[in-house]
Amino acid sequence: MITIEAKKFLVVGLARSGIVCARFLRDRGGAVTATDFRPIDALDEGVKGLKDLGIEIEAGGHNTETFLDSDMIVVSPGVPMSIKPIRAARDDGIDVISEIELAYGFINAPIIAITGTNGKTTTTTLIGEIFKKSRKEIFVGGNIGNPLIEYVRSGREAEYVAAEISSFQLEGISAFRPKVALLLNISPDHLDRYPSYLDYVKAKKRIFSNQRGGDIAILNADDRLVLEMGDSLEKMRKIYFSKKHKIEKGVYLRGEAIVSEILDETHHYSKDLFKIKGSHNVENIMAAIAATEVCGCTSEDIKETVNNFEGLAHRLEFVGEVCEVDFYNDSKATNIGAVEKSLESFDQPIILIAGGKDKGTGYDSLKDLIKEKVKTLVVFGEAGEAICKNLGPLTRPFKAHTLRDAVELAFSNASHGDVVLFSPACSSYDMFRDYEERGDAFKGFVRALKHGTDQTGKDVHEGRGRV
Repeated sequence: MITIEAKKFLVVGLARSGIVCARFLRDRGGAVTATDFRPIDALDEGVKGLKDLGIEIEAGGHNTETFLDSDMIVVSPGVPMSIKPIRAARDDGIDVISEIELAYGFINAPIIAITGTNGKTTTTTLIGEIFKKSRKEIFVGGNIGNPLIEYVRSGREAEYVAAEISSFQLEGISAFRPKVALLLNISPDHLDRYPSYLDYVKAKKRIFSNQRGGDIAILNADDRLVLEMGDSLEKMRKIYFSKKHKIEKGVYLRGEAIVSEILDETHHYSKDLFKIKGSHNVENIMAAIAATEVCGCTSEDIKETVNNFEGLAHRLEFVGEVCEVDFYNDSKATNIGAVEKSLESFDQPIILIAGGKDKGTGYDSLKDLIKEKVKTLVVFGEAGEAICKNLGPLTRPFKAHTLRDAVELAFSNASHGDVVLFSPACSSYDMFRDYEERGDAFKGFVRALKHGTDQTGKDVHEGRGRV
């Protein structure tokens, strides 16, 4: 447990987790300064309340002297550990930790930590729902929206804590030790923040760094990097899941059923009964089954919860059908690994809408699936030109100025029975606040299309090149 009283703390980054951290540290008797590179007018309303608590605010930039005058620095997930003031503080021997490391010292409940490039939020949410069905008190948070420090500050005493954990949060841990740690997959992402792909992979591996005997690591046996990582883990119990192979004492897909052999009794979960679509969601479900079975949830409660789980918004979300063309919102697919999984989920011809702010990962790994699955590619945003140049020759490409234009172009080039898949492979920050705002915009444009066809009684794009 970290000693707080009478120590000087600096909280870096004043989004939600930063605000809660600052309040928590001040409540416990710490002398707290909070800093953000954004000007004060651009900060959350909650920042105003910090001043009333005696917390000093430095906005509009970071003062290296403030960093060097701190006993400990708590860094929010959105702040790179590579910024100059943080490097200077570390060089001076000052402890620099993440919010989850701060919270960990005050959490008594066993932690189930979920990480991976894709599927974290879906898997974390599903685990929480299964625990609730099993009448087990659980706090669900972390990178999913409720910071772990918020749980500590609330005074709640849950039986379990399920936490979505990002690579950014793992950069700042030293003692954080989950009882159960899940690594769902690894594919190139955030290379605009990491010096190399290897650095990103190393950050993900840190989720296991403090596990010991009696702890459990749940790993995707179908992911080469995850499998190799598992080979290097020695102290904890390892449970693997796979869609491709039978796994002794693990979870695997056999025909149309997920089979779990984790416990003494074998359990079967019929895939035909799942409401959520996508091959990647089969993996997410297998991981959730493994985590909840080892924590004592019954197979009956798991089955009922999984079968009724409808998934989350912006993750291969069915938006609607317009003139026998299905539209799917996959705005959360901000990296190529997520797009790969989504493309694999459809047998129908796909019109793919992609684009946004480039994340530095390249698009080469999508080439085979583009050739196999995508009849038309519509690109937009800052990365549109690069995507078109890389993938356009493999299909029929179109460039759009806006997302609205992209939706209309996709529809006008779709045939009955096609799928229009909005799976951007990029972040949203060139045109939108976040992936949620982008996904909501996409859904609005699809509704406008449907409204237009319903109002006229025919295809409003008739004569505009739709085949």
